Amino acid sequence: MKRFNTAKLAMAMFIGSEVVFFGFLIASFIYYRANAAPAVYGNANVLDPARTLIFTFCLLSSSGTLWLAERRLAAAHTAGFRSWLIATIVLGAAFIGGQAWEYIGLVSKLIVPGRNLFAASFFTLTGFHGFHVCCGLISLGVLLLLTFRGNFGGREISGVGAVSMYWHFVDAVWIAIYSLVYLTVWL
Repeated sequence: MKRFNTAKLAMAMFIGSEVVFFGFLIASFIYYRANAAPAVYGNANVLDPARTLIFTFCLLSSSGTLWLAERRLAAAHTAGFRSWLIATIVLGAAFIGGQAWEYIGLVSKLIVPGRNLFAASFFTLTGFHGFHVCCGLISLGVLLLLTFRGNFGGREISGVGAVSMYWHFVDAVWIAIYSLVYLTVWL
């Protein structure tokens, strides 16, 4: 009899709660954008969707490298798993670096959360997403460290599946955020 994967079930339940959390943040962003006066909302034009697209590509590519890592793990090739896991971490870190670069640029233009409704909703939505990416990077880093202790398998493989679910979720949320926040600047 095959044992039920409790790590994946727990992650699925957690992701369900995060869907609600991000759903409310996104709904708030949409509501404020649609109902606030331009003078109150303002500053959406300071974003650089093209530059952010580069870092978006890094984040989305990291889902592909994580999938490749899982394939190597399924083939019992720990070194290959480790290599693709490192690639995933580097791509995720590049995304966070891009977000930090964007935040520094906005702050240098005095666009800070307290400035107006756009800034408050933008920093809240993208900041919470960035926090989730950082949590994912920490989880991926723990998995990477576990590969160096030897005898990688069993519970760790279940953990890889759970972390992978979380990482793909964070990527999917970013697609929604990028489409809503950045692509609408071009419209």
